[in-house]
Amino acid sequence: MLNLVLFGPPGAGKGTQSEKLISKYQLVHISTGDLFRAHIKNQTALGKKVSKLIAEGELVPDKITIDMLEEEIDKNPNAKGFVFDGFPRTIPQAVELDKFLEGKGSKIDGVIALDVDKDELVKRVALRQKETGRLDDQAEKSQKRIDEYFNKIILVLPYYDEQKKLTKINGIGNIEEIFDNLCAVIDKY
Repeated sequence: MLNLVLFGPPGAGKGTQSEKLISKYQLVHISTGDLFRAHIKNQTALGKKVSKLIAEGELVPDKITIDMLEEEIDKNPNAKGFVFDGFPRTIPQAVELDKFLEGKGSKIDGVIALDVDKDELVKRVALRQKETGRLDDQAEKSQKRIDEYFNKIILVLPYYDEQKKLTKINGIGNIEEIFDNLCAVIDKY
């Protein structure tokens, strides 16, 4: 089983690269953002709770996020592995993910951080917002999400660096070149 964490700020290309990785390595993509949006859209009990928290400007508590993630993993018992996108966002989430996977006889094999500067991120997210209309890509919200990444979420990287699982990849350039660089790292696991 191959389990990867694809790390990076909003607009770094995680979704684009995840699609390519899923296809090449037959992995299951788990994006907490996509899961939250699906639960909200389908008005599940979890979706209603998450929607209320987001509307109040609150972060979704780790417990809810982890429960949702574990449920999604359990739905895919025959998976060859997973690409985690947007998770973990905190060290406690990383620790819980490690414990959960260990309980299933698995582990995170590698963490790849797509390195993209803030100016490029702002351009990419603005373009994506025009193309898709995603509410979380609106200028004020996206800037807050980018700042949150660089001020808080990035603090998870040393946790994986200490485990010798972290690799940083330049996330600026041709999509295929970035993908080739990702594959070169993954093929070493």
